[in-house]
Amino acid sequence: MKAIVIRAFGAPEGLAVVDVADPAPGPGTVLVDVEAIGVGGVDAVIRRGTLGAYGFAEGHVPGSEVAGTVRAVGEDVEASWVGRRVWAFTGTGGGYVERAVAAASELVELPHGLSAADAVALGSAGIVAHFGLSHARFAAGESVLVRGAGGSLGITTVQLAARGGAGAVGVTTSSPARGARLHDLGATHVLDRAGNGDPEAPAEWDVVVDVVAGPDLPSFLARLRPNGRLVAVGAVGGMPPADFGTTLLAAFQRSLSFATFSAATVPEADRHAVRTAQFAAAADGGLRTVVHEVLPLHLAEQAHRAMDAGEVFGRIVLVP
Repeated sequence: MKAIVIRAFGAPEGLAVVDVADPAPGPGTVLVDVEAIGVGGVDAVIRRGTLGAYGFAEGHVPGSEVAGTVRAVGEDVEASWVGRRVWAFTGTGGGYVERAVAAASELVELPHGLSAADAVALGSAGIVAHFGLSHARFAAGESVLVRGAGGSLGITTVQLAARGGAGAVGVTTSSPARGARLHDLGATHVLDRAGNGDPEAPAEWDVVVDVVAGPDLPSFLARLRPNGRLVAVGAVGGMPPADFGTTLLAAFQRSLSFATFSAATVPEADRHAVRTAQFAAAADGGLRTVVHEVLPLHLAEQAHRAMDAGEVFGRIVLVP
């Protein structure tokens, strides 16, 4: 079968199409005939080599989520999964393929009316958005700023904050056109990437959900209200300055908080329940997904080039 591997970490040109043997499901896993592959920010971070110190090596197959039909099951997996359309989590890799292996415990059956492309636009992003807001202790009436709102994670966070009764929902984004689309999804204030541009926006925020991190993170800590919380749910802009904590200590009497959040810390049953509910909401139109573009698998390099250029609104989906 065809797969995409990282031949060299760094630029998108380091991705290559290769032929590999068809995988077989082992104990507790299933084999999925892939219909759609989500191209996420973490894929780009891994491909750039930002997380190279965490054990990734050349030859790594990126991709953490796929949707398709279960072809076969391994030992200790119910045979009734065969033939069912599912969303599947493949971990930190293994998704850019024609047939993927995933743990049976990480499957969610897709409801009628939800496409494979919409499933991978929401599957991972929706969980991080939901539990990221929970990790920030967001409550109705509070103001929420979503930093880096143009991807699936930011788009879903905007919707969930608005649905959760936020008093104000701000977004940082790169263009007025994107801002208009985010406004349509629930944002009340549209700011530029530095967090400026709307004189009506709150000067300070109760919650900042940060997808970007990077060198400007301290300036967003400084925008928190007393008892405000910033939760970093991504690092597409790289690591923050090593001394960013001094911003918190300098504002000691304001009781500001900084936290990171990874969905890996959420119990499996809780992830499954929320993801099932979100897929149902998306199928019914209550939660909107945004697919930027659908590309064939062999154009993964093009997809990553668009991500690096900041051209993607929503999620790019690859199809075998």
